[in-house]
Amino acid sequence: MQSNAVLATLQPNYDILSPSRFYSSSASAAATFLPVFYPQRTRFSAPQYLKLDKQVLPSASGRYVHEVKSPFKNAAVLSDSYSSEASELADIEWDNLGFGLLPTDYMYMMKCSQGGNFSKGELQRFGNIELNPSAGVLNYGQGLFEGLKAYRKEDGNILLFRPEENALRMRQGAERMCMPAPTVDQFVEAVKETVLANKRWVPPPGKGSLYIRPLLMGSGAVLGLAPAPEYTFLIYVSPVGNYFKEGVAPINLIVEHELHRATPGGTGGVKTIGNYAAVLKAQSAAKAKGYSDVLYLDCVHKKYLEEVSSCNIFVVKGNVISTPAIKGTILPGITRKSIIDVARSQGFQVEERFVPVDELLDADEVFCTGTAVVVSPVGSITYKGKRVPYGVDGFGAVAQQLYSVLTRLQMGLIDDKMNWTVELRIL
Repeated sequence: MQSNAVLATLQPNYDILSPSRFYSSSASAAATFLPVFYPQRTRFSAPQYLKLDKQVLPSASGRYVHEVKSPFKNAAVLSDSYSSEASELADIEWDNLGFGLLPTDYMYMMKCSQGGNFSKGELQRFGNIELNPSAGVLNYGQGLFEGLKAYRKEDGNILLFRPEENALRMRQGAERMCMPAPTVDQFVEAVKETVLANKRWVPPPGKGSLYIRPLLMGSGAVLGLAPAPEYTFLIYVSPVGNYFKEGVAPINLIVEHELHRATPGGTGGVKTIGNYAAVLKAQSAAKAKGYSDVLYLDCVHKKYLEEVSSCNIFVVKGNVISTPAIKGTILPGITRKSIIDVARSQGFQVEERFVPVDELLDADEVFCTGTAVVVSPVGSITYKGKRVPYGVDGFGAVAQQLYSVLTRLQMGLIDDKMNWTVELRIL
């Protein structure tokens, strides 16, 4: 595939990387661009992109396809041979993905001041960021994060799952944490740009997913207790496999009745960073004893189920599926919300209510839901020294049915009648 273009208004002393071709998230024609790096700046890894066509988004390849030579001081005449290598998958062992960070190519960053609005952000090479030691997020925990996934379809296109729900949840959390937040459109477009810039890291169909981690943090310096003067919205991604080491095999939980992850009136209902640090002590102790994770109870009555460290809990009895109601101490999980809708569409009765821990004793099945775990069957729960088992062969029938419907929808294997997925077309 050949293309020719003339680039003007290049500044002298720039290092020019190879041209590449990038496909937008719509069905529009491809555009060609040139990443230009600034070696004289401290942010050497941050590329800027020069427009060669009407639709311009940054390229994800970062490969030297052709040496660029210019006969002019402030312009470059470009004649490139596009290499299909730019769209190849990353060279990693896709069959051995766990749930850990694999550095990818690009991250997205956008900033705004307190009381202001976020403006257009930019993609930068993935790497460390610089923060003042007095940054609000470091001193006072003023930060939120989200988690969502991208899946590669059999035709090569990429699906996002309900990104607007993550955007709305971040905005709700930001209001609680006194932070400005990107609009829903800004959030979703930033996710699209980041995924497309890292498209070679989206696993092949059936090999995993690309985990997307948006962050919102008080990056400005503040010494006294107060909202930070500046905020940073950042997205990075990593290809992942199963969250629990057991894979899709049943996990074993222990009920924690001494420590609690959230209190009424606190921040348990938003995805603030401090919520997760608070569970590490109980989780570490549980794992040291051979359990997969911890199931928490409410802190007032100490008898009602709340959630597992990083996922929601469901209890099955007959045709009834029960899950703790959202009441300010439980995160309103997007997978939780989706499973409830899927279950009802499959004819199950779903109850959102206070669920006493005693109901675990005669439940038919128990399972967890979350972005990272999707649907994870529970093989046993231990409460005050008593172990209650649930089946022996992996998924219970209900969890298996719901898992199958949801994952097939997420991966584009069945029609999306819910209108939950957003397709990014790789032309």
